[in-house]
Amino acid sequence: MTVRYGEHGSSLRDLARLRHSRRGRASSWDRSGGNDDRLTLLPGRTRTLADVRGAGSVTHIWVTVAPERPEREPDFLRRLVLRAYWDDEEHPSILAPLGDFFGVGHARTVDFVSAPLQMSPQDGKSFTCYFHMPFASAARFEITSELDHQPVLFYYYIDYEQYDELEDGIGRFHAQYRQAHPCQGVDQDGQTNAEFLLTGTNLDGADNYTVLDAHGTGHYVGCVLNVHNLRDTTQWNWYGEGDDMIFVDGDTWPPTLHGTGTEDYFDTAWCPSRPHSAPYHGITLAGGENWSGWISLYRFHIEDPVTFSSTIRVSIEHGHANKRSDDYSSVAYWYQAEPHTPWSLPPVHDRVPREHRSGESAGGAGLWDRARRWWRGR
Repeated sequence: MTVRYGEHGSSLRDLARLRHSRRGRASSWDRSGGNDDRLTLLPGRTRTLADVRGAGSVTHIWVTVAPERPEREPDFLRRLVLRAYWDDEEHPSILAPLGDFFGVGHARTVDFVSAPLQMSPQDGKSFTCYFHMPFASAARFEITSELDHQPVLFYYYIDYEQYDELEDGIGRFHAQYRQAHPCQGVDQDGQTNAEFLLTGTNLDGADNYTVLDAHGTGHYVGCVLNVHNLRDTTQWNWYGEGDDMIFVDGDTWPPTLHGTGTEDYFDTAWCPSRPHSAPYHGITLAGGENWSGWISLYRFHIEDPVTFSSTIRVSIEHGHANKRSDDYSSVAYWYQAEPHTPWSLPPVHDRVPREHRSGESAGGAGLWDRARRWWRGR
């Protein structure tokens, strides 16, 4: 029997279907037989986490990290970069900061549960991914530290299945980080608050924030969108009047998929201001009073992927008619046939979040400190 990716899925119904793949795992277990089950990742260094030969599919990833002094670089989750390569390709198919890849932006962590991505107690310090990631001949994962001052303790599992071959018609998984710090909006210029936030026209989508711009054949399966509300006002300061617009296979205007507002695309409504997590949508960071500060949302198209034959541009307005000038960043997730269009990350000094309050730890340093004290005191 030839073992391949097969027709079975991962639903409860399909668990009864016997399968013949072989399991494998790459992890940070202590090869000496001791309890030092982690990598020590030094500043400026890249480490290979997994290098698998042959056909297979990654089925589960788990990670936790602990800097020695998180208060020195509280934005470390934007300074750690995850890359993955399929089939000895030249350019990575996953290229994103570690924290953003696992579902929360702004170098922050929080407990949340979705179907493909999770951050787990306490305070989201454990990261999990269940996206399946097939490959025909090889899979390689790397982690790079762009911290300036300190090593990071890095613990991980990468679980996978191995096959005799990967059949045709199986796409490769991709994850791309993008940002606009800030989006190019317009000045209020004497408009009332309502006029600024609610009026104006957008009849081409050209100035929308772009979540994904991909070429090839595949399907888009979701995103994490992060907003840093930079508008300083005591008036109504809702950030989310921007419509989602998805242009498929050379769309001009209107796009194939045109939505009605930021919160609507993320399956919420009426300017939500509290966290929520569900299998396919959620708000991990809801912002502060009057939607101030940091927001992070996710929407996964697991049941409704957006297919494309040649091109796709997933976009969203930054405020109605692109008037707002907030910081936006995102990770898009999709499958496609290779090759893909390469992309790069912004330089680390442009990528790390803005700091508005001195001494604030963007990553919740308290629990990291407890982890560091535990490690040093063993």
